[in-house]
Amino acid sequence: MSDRVLPLAHHPERATTETATTKVILIAIAVLFLAAILFLPLVTVFIEALRKGWGTLFESFSDPDTLAAIRLTLLVAAIAVPFNAVVGLAASWAIAKFEFKGKNLLLTLIDLPFSISPVISGLVYVLLFGAQGWLGPWLVAHDIQIIFAVPGIVLATVLVTFPFVARELIPLMQSQGTSEEEAALMLGASGWYTFLHVTLPNVKWALLYGVLLCNARAMGEFGAVSVVSGHIRGLTNTMPLHIEILYNEYNFVGAFAVASLLAGLALFTLLAKTFLEWRFAGELAASARRH
Repeated sequence: MSDRVLPLAHHPERATTETATTKVILIAIAVLFLAAILFLPLVTVFIEALRKGWGTLFESFSDPDTLAAIRLTLLVAAIAVPFNAVVGLAASWAIAKFEFKGKNLLLTLIDLPFSISPVISGLVYVLLFGAQGWLGPWLVAHDIQIIFAVPGIVLATVLVTFPFVARELIPLMQSQGTSEEEAALMLGASGWYTFLHVTLPNVKWALLYGVLLCNARAMGEFGAVSVVSGHIRGLTNTMPLHIEILYNEYNFVGAFAVASLLAGLALFTLLAKTFLEWRFAGELAASARRH
């Protein structure tokens, strides 16, 4: 038998040729970077929130303006996230399963919120719906208020967070192709039945991940909401805006208390995503092999 060394491809356990020292250094760099940029600031938020004890922390949440900011944040997320889930799913289905004129333009529009500043997104709505905007006089005449009110905050949040659901779904749907849908239609299934029983089950986990990311961004959005909200305490301040006001007023405990709640919601979103990946890892792997 020949003693020649087999190529690297025949040794799947040797995916790379780096030495152990190199691997340790790369891992250490990654860990130190995450500790300095992510973990340390996050821990600081909770330390500052608890600087004067649990009693002061809970007292901060009893402030009427803080409670109003929490309620508004949850309300905006409860409206924006389901809307983006439905529209993002529809757009992804159209892009991945059909060929039509303007498809590339639609993809570009979906990515647009990623490429422009959230502040610009907010300014767009001010130019459209503000008192001096294009539709402002008509809205005033009909006693409809969008800017400096909840509708404007919802619109700004929807615009900024829209890509998260669609961008989770589009690559998966494109990789799956249309063979299963075509088979269902050939067997006599209706389009709606095919969507509910074939397409949707194949993308349900990607849809859920997109919804979780969309929700986290919706609750934490600052730039676009800041422009359209008017910063009216107790009325149009979301949690991020309220944190800024408290901090500027040197109410550091109150600011970090609200920040800790917002950070906790973000961590809960991350943990939920991680749990789902672990809990349904087998189903996800089976779906990937099938497609």
